[in-house]
Amino acid sequence: MTLDGKLPTGPIEQAWDKARFDLKLVNPANKRKHTIIVVGSGLAGASAAATLGELGYNIKCFCFQDSPRRAHSIAAQGGINAAKNYQNDGDSVYRLFYDTVKGGDFRAREANVYRLAQISVSIIDQCVAQGVPFAREYGGTLTNRSFGGAQVSRTFYARGQTGQQLLLGAYQALERQIQAGTVTMYSRTEMLDLIVIDGKARGIVTRNLVTGEIDTHIGDAVILGTGGYGNVYYLSTNAKGSNVTASWRAHKRGALFANPCYTQIHPTCIPVSGDYQSKLTLMSESLRNDGRIWVPLKKGDKRSPDQIPEAERDYYLERRYPSFGNLVPRDVASRNAKAVCDEGRGVGESGLGVYLDFGDAIKRLGEHTIRERYGNLFDMYQRITDENPYKVPMRIYPAIHYTMGGLWVDYNLQSTIPGLFVLGEANFSDHGANRLGASALMQGLSDGYFIIPYTVGNYLASNKLGKVDASNEEVRSTVSSVRQMTEKLLSIKGKRTVDSFHRELGKIMWDECGMSRTAEGLQRAIGQIRALREEYWQNVNVPGSGDDLNQSLEKAGRVADFFELGELMCTDALERNESCGGHFREEYQTPDGEAQRDDEHYSYVAAWGYQGPGNREELYKEPLEFNYVHPSQRSYK
Repeated sequence: MTLDGKLPTGPIEQAWDKARFDLKLVNPANKRKHTIIVVGSGLAGASAAATLGELGYNIKCFCFQDSPRRAHSIAAQGGINAAKNYQNDGDSVYRLFYDTVKGGDFRAREANVYRLAQISVSIIDQCVAQGVPFAREYGGTLTNRSFGGAQVSRTFYARGQTGQQLLLGAYQALERQIQAGTVTMYSRTEMLDLIVIDGKARGIVTRNLVTGEIDTHIGDAVILGTGGYGNVYYLSTNAKGSNVTASWRAHKRGALFANPCYTQIHPTCIPVSGDYQSKLTLMSESLRNDGRIWVPLKKGDKRSPDQIPEAERDYYLERRYPSFGNLVPRDVASRNAKAVCDEGRGVGESGLGVYLDFGDAIKRLGEHTIRERYGNLFDMYQRITDENPYKVPMRIYPAIHYTMGGLWVDYNLQSTIPGLFVLGEANFSDHGANRLGASALMQGLSDGYFIIPYTVGNYLASNKLGKVDASNEEVRSTVSSVRQMTEKLLSIKGKRTVDSFHRELGKIMWDECGMSRTAEGLQRAIGQIRALREEYWQNVNVPGSGDDLNQSLEKAGRVADFFELGELMCTDALERNESCGGHFREEYQTPDGEAQRDDEHYSYVAAWGYQGPGNREELYKEPLEFNYVHPSQRSYK
């Protein structure tokens, strides 16, 4: 298989405009004849469903939550990037493009990233028109703050609840189309398989999570906006329900999975406090604007922070990276936090923590200003830890957060299955090996509001699609495979819970394919995952039946997919003999401990093809070319 990214030719500044003009259109009357299935109702899914409904298509939108408002996009805190240059501090579309390619350690497509930077400007106008309450200056103009990996202020925000406010904007647009009759919403409904007919995506098989009913939905195109796969690690900042099932089942139907080993470790999370935890809590990266990160200079110094004088503190990011200081990208900040904790200078009972200190900012700006900027984040921290961050420094440590890998898509966001489009975190396309903070919301809305309406229209105008119904042989075969898997999970009647398997898988993944990896550890992990997966299919206990609400059954199918994905992640990490972004192989680092890329051998997208149960997946490579931002050793010093 040859991977054709369908990248536009000509100057990159004109590429998206030229591509849009070249795409075929569907006239308004014909749009009403097409049905498009949208799976997921977070920022990417809701914005796509609302926009396509507004254009006149018939949309079926699915989410496993009880409302689109509960999509995990609501948890995003710190902000959304856009190259508006309101601060007049030197920002531009090109600088946002440059920062994103560099932040991703030169492992993303230039054309995709430049388009994202261009569209970012329109996203803010769209959201303001929807009533999103972005923070403003005293005079009424929109304000910005800084995020890691940039030396300009380009992040628009609504205190520490930017994702929630943006989702409400998209949700209102979606509800408007539901009222208008162009969108039919299916909540508490999970996609369990993709229907592929004559090589094209034509529908999905779903399970009603309340009644247990298995159903089919047929359309002319399928759009996945189902988020990332961070919960393969069990402990992550993702909502407990977040999973990879929709993407993975599409992968097993022929969609290539790209760069699965690229997982992002967020440096600003509340440390693990005990074995009872089922998830971790993110503290927004925006806190690094005014908070200073430090640890004691001496190993084993267990004094309270107020008893450690300034001369005995190590502000290690400011010391190592004077140009960026506390605003280095997430992968750099995370590795440095791990390094000082490994040296024995970590704080807290476990020693796995560093201080995020607002003392200087409160003295300089006043507690009122800090409360205005971050009040809800400080309140959340205090409720969880029973510590007042206005009085004592926060304790933070890195945790699994975002996944840069996902289903492979071309420039039109179409996977290797014609008619299957993938948006937002579910695809691999825009962030390379490390996502800059405040870029996830930007990509989700860019894909949903501004890209997919053009590209899905081009697909529909270019293909003659016959009628399909539930009697089709491929439809019946897909439904049968879903039923068989459900029955198999329920029939095992073993002795271990789904969660116990998931927790054990997560520990393997974190220990061997987490913040740092080695060839030896990855090989060990692959063997352990295979053995654990074999035990899972013999000894898991899924109580209840498939005929009603059964959350154990929901989790069982998702964890089965995590086992297969986890092995692929380790295989991908083992294949990539270099360090780049969030993929840090201990064997490949510079003398001062930074990630050491190998552009000669690994400047490509790794896209994996499913080869059947138990078989090693086949690797396909899409070469990456850089004509505008030339690869160099990343430096934030």
